[in-house]
Amino acid sequence: MEEVSVVIPNYNGIAYLDGVLSSLERQTMKNYEVILVDNGSSDGSSAFVMANYPWVHLIELPDNFGFCKAVNEGIKASRAPYVLLLNNDTEAAPDFLEEMTAAIRRHKKAFSCAAKMVQFHDRDKLDDAGNYYCALGWSYARGKGKDIHTYETEEQIFAACGGAAIYRRKILDKIGLFDEEHFAYLEDTDIGYRARIYGYENWYAPRAMVYHVGSGTTGSRYNHFKTRYSSRNNIYLIYKNMPFLQILLNMPFLLAGFGTKFLFFAVKGMGREYLAGIKNGFQISRKGRKVPFLFKNLPNYVRIQLELWLNMVRRFAMF
Repeated sequence: MEEVSVVIPNYNGIAYLDGVLSSLERQTMKNYEVILVDNGSSDGSSAFVMANYPWVHLIELPDNFGFCKAVNEGIKASRAPYVLLLNNDTEAAPDFLEEMTAAIRRHKKAFSCAAKMVQFHDRDKLDDAGNYYCALGWSYARGKGKDIHTYETEEQIFAACGGAAIYRRKILDKIGLFDEEHFAYLEDTDIGYRARIYGYENWYAPRAMVYHVGSGTTGSRYNHFKTRYSSRNNIYLIYKNMPFLQILLNMPFLLAGFGTKFLFFAVKGMGREYLAGIKNGFQISRKGRKVPFLFKNLPNYVRIQLELWLNMVRRFAMF
């Protein structure tokens, strides 16, 4: 039986597929499977995979249903106790799968472990060393742009970046898969937050390295699509995961955080898209998909809230 199932979502990423799939062929671990879920690509991605990597389990979707739908289809088709999500614009170090699997096994309460993501074109700099979320409503990648050796300790984080993260399948079955309402952006923070509410942990595994191009599908770090969906999903994430009293407690910080982000994107000419995303976020929140509040989880909410405040300090320390 396979130890880990690698799920790669893809949308018109043919330029990157040889890199990621060939790096998986060179893994020191041998008992794994690779599932590539194609989101209705028009660039010949599926034909390329079938011709050059016939050992890959290919799932073809008829249209672009977004990151969440794609990875969920891959998870449902997986056969291993651990599911590892990997972006199509990455290349994994030879011991990547071995180190990721070993890391999650070391932590019995771990829902996920995040890899050390390194910038593909500047391999002396980090791209992501664990995701954090703070009371301002800001999600951010720890260590982005810092020296590759800045974060060398295996430690708990708020959530794992879904671009290179391993998850326990049995916990996914318990708390639910990725929320397809997100489509893309903040879905990894959302599922990591949800796991925290239920008392599970998320860890950073610095010995598991992957090289990441970045924005391989969307094409740029800041664009109208990403701006709109990020603000939309952030509103939804807050509504869904925070009980009403916690939202009230954080309201001054959230207003400051969203206001600052609006000014930031307005300067970049995307203020209207940011506000449209917020409006859409309130609209989808009306569907009522809140994580149910249970008193037995109250200590977990308290720990999360303290971390939301602490993560504000961490964020400003990065400037």
